[in-house]
Amino acid sequence: MKDAVLYLEDGTIFRGTSLNTHGETAGEVVFNTALSGYQEVLTDPSYAGQIVVMTYPLIGNYGVNTEDVESSGIHVQGFVVKEFCRTHSNHRASGSLIQYLDDNKIIGIEGVDTRALTRHLRLSGAMKGLIATDEFDPARLKARLSQTASMDGADWVQHVAVKKPYVWKCNGDKKYSIVAMDCGIKRNILRIFADMGCEVHVVPPTMTASEILALNPDGLFLSNGPGDPAAVTYVIETVRNLVGKLPIFGICLGNQMIGLALGGRTYKLKFGHHGSNHPVKDLESGRISITAQNHGFCVDLKSLNPQDVEAIHINLNDKTVEGLRHKKFPLFSVQYHPEGAPGPHDAQYLFGLFTDMMDKHKK
Repeated sequence: MKDAVLYLEDGTIFRGTSLNTHGETAGEVVFNTALSGYQEVLTDPSYAGQIVVMTYPLIGNYGVNTEDVESSGIHVQGFVVKEFCRTHSNHRASGSLIQYLDDNKIIGIEGVDTRALTRHLRLSGAMKGLIATDEFDPARLKARLSQTASMDGADWVQHVAVKKPYVWKCNGDKKYSIVAMDCGIKRNILRIFADMGCEVHVVPPTMTASEILALNPDGLFLSNGPGDPAAVTYVIETVRNLVGKLPIFGICLGNQMIGLALGGRTYKLKFGHHGSNHPVKDLESGRISITAQNHGFCVDLKSLNPQDVEAIHINLNDKTVEGLRHKKFPLFSVQYHPEGAPGPHDAQYLFGLFTDMMDKHKK
């Protein structure tokens, strides 16, 4: 273990100790309120470019395993906790969280007052930060952090998206063929689609509308992903050209890109929604779902034409828009993660709404 600091762009410094990976790393600092699911958080491509602070004080209790990964690797820039658990215990564990971070060369820092850090981010907003184990001079840390780009206007999709198309086979008989635009897709989304009889053609986000239609899919899925949605102009243009031509379902970044494709605007939230305990209300049924979320941007409902688009879900914490639906075409999207991973799974019924939409469009 070695002394380490987390330096924030407003000059605030939090001190702690690092694990075995030393050096420095920078990114946008956000906090996650989940009590478990740290392996899914680490491997969620939506966290690319970010340093994640876990608010739960003891992380690593059940180790890590080979089944709970949500992508091909770890995507966070750094990991901040109060305390790493040294003795994990779980029948599914294949190793410790500490060794997992070390093996992947991720700088982890512990001993930080994460309550004070979280409160600071809530009051001041998410901001750039730098974890350093070899440099502690504030002036030098400030100079190095100034070279890190802001999340605003940043296209992180290109860093995490698939480069070549591939097919995720369904389990059992094939009922639907869908195209999934991979902007940082989580594997549990693909697992759920496979269990529902969907053969998923996972394609790069640069694929054009004509190339997607040439695959003759029953529907189009827009995945989650990192960064500023307004920067992913190539996906927005593709979606704009596909609205009304086939059923479309979007999650998280997919929801934001749909909003932009329909002529709306997005804006950055003060500290974002990151965790697995966000209450969302279905405005049609009145149903309340506890949801998993990970996003820093939101669709501005007022920027959309109310004759074409309506809000279907809202966040009960801050009343931000959590879901959109087109009034004329088979299209809907949600801002949260109905696939869970980590849970809860209250909103997995939305995948069934997508297959129902595809059934109606076929008829």
